[in-house]
Amino acid sequence: MGRLTMDDRAAPAAQKYPDPDQDEEEVGPRGERPQQTAAAGEASGSAGTDLAPGHDDASVAPSSSSSSTTQPQPDTTTPTYADAKEGHESDQHGGPTRHHHHPSSSTTQPAAPAIAPGASTGSPADVPTAAPPHFVAPSSYLRPLSRDPFARSPSASGPTPSTPGQQKKVQMVTPIDREQIEGLRAIRAFLKVRTSYDVLPLSYRLIVFDTGLLVKKSLNTLVHQGIVSAPLWDSQSSTFAGLLTTSDYLNVVQYYWQNPDALAQVDQFKLNSLREIERAIGVAPIETVSINPNQPLYDACRRMLQSRARRIPLIDVDDETQREMVVSVVTQYRILKFVSVNVKETQSLKKPLWEIGVGTFQNLATATMDTPVMDVIHMLVKRDISSVPILDRDGTVLNVFEAVDVIALIKGGDYENLNLSVGKALEKRSEDFPGIYTCTLNDRLDTIFDTIRKSRVHRLVIIDERSQLKGLMALSDILDYTLNSPLDGEEGGE
Repeated sequence: MGRLTMDDRAAPAAQKYPDPDQDEEEVGPRGERPQQTAAAGEASGSAGTDLAPGHDDASVAPSSSSSSTTQPQPDTTTPTYADAKEGHESDQHGGPTRHHHHPSSSTTQPAAPAIAPGASTGSPADVPTAAPPHFVAPSSYLRPLSRDPFARSPSASGPTPSTPGQQKKVQMVTPIDREQIEGLRAIRAFLKVRTSYDVLPLSYRLIVFDTGLLVKKSLNTLVHQGIVSAPLWDSQSSTFAGLLTTSDYLNVVQYYWQNPDALAQVDQFKLNSLREIERAIGVAPIETVSINPNQPLYDACRRMLQSRARRIPLIDVDDETQREMVVSVVTQYRILKFVSVNVKETQSLKKPLWEIGVGTFQNLATATMDTPVMDVIHMLVKRDISSVPILDRDGTVLNVFEAVDVIALIKGGDYENLNLSVGKALEKRSEDFPGIYTCTLNDRLDTIFDTIRKSRVHRLVIIDERSQLKGLMALSDILDYTLNSPLDGEEGGE
């Protein structure tokens, strides 16, 4: 019979580990490997999970959010976020404050705002005034175009492509170019000397699902614990069996939609039958990529990028039993936040996005508030993506439908919610949903890293001065650029 096991490591019995944006112990460097308890060697007591409200994958249940929100409506609000102190930083910064983006603002104004759970199509008269500054740098601080007299000769000139980041190099290397290169080198060097153990908080909750557990019960547990993924454990072989994510529940939804008469059967599916569902609808199998926590963070990042996984379980071997044990789960967000807190050279990454081309700018999947939820789910599964921007008739960004939004719709087995429109489905979001983050092509990675340090950010919607969609930037895009972009004529991924 399926079982659900939980283990609190080095944590008080009546205390949950707080949200990583509120607790500095989560991201600071660790001086030594954490001592493993006896429970860590047990198959039933080792796992990692994901935080749901911010969609982080941080092995713990989330704490309550301090941000003010509204239910998703086609109206814009201007939430202000509370301070998030980082105990491992040398200075203190206030939490990011986001403001409404005025349609008539020029590119010299602070870059685009984060859109709250609903987004506005109202008139300028409805826009709040005297908004606080945004978390990104204004374009007046962007890269100067002065030439470096000691730089090498410029490359041959040519036409400038319209796609960001594809412009040919037509000017000499400037001090900003050199700062960018040194910043990337510093980050890569840091990732090579730190292990995955260093990223883990000093105490955290571990949750693991036995593969014999019913899919329906696992979903209810995720909702109850406020998480969005969990490692799987095969108790028959005492081995790690993969990572359960929102993608697996999307596959179940797809299967039900293709076989509406099999609803009763769906409710009886166990986690070990997910592979049958995957084969039936022709999708990729459950994630099984993992890494030893003693390996460098650099290797963990590379493995995630190669497998396109957004998180990676840390699998160790017990010294006495020689059996596998799941130590935790490390996510792209946790790694980038760890870098932003501990690598000061992130402030050297001052090239604008239009120049470095970080993000996806073509063939974007989009929807409207009237689009059926199932159509969006088909997009998520077919394209293997985690979010779809929601636009109005004019192409203005109103919101983003995320894969985790499906969890709230089908909890308790209520599959009728899949017949809703996107607009109605977004109304079922939690009241503490923080909204979405936006930026423009004039923004830079130094300010984006600063935002990751202060807030739980998993993607940024790239818009222009009229809030029109220009692209999407996921954390995987930032990680890929950080590790793989060429340095001063060298090949990336050194």
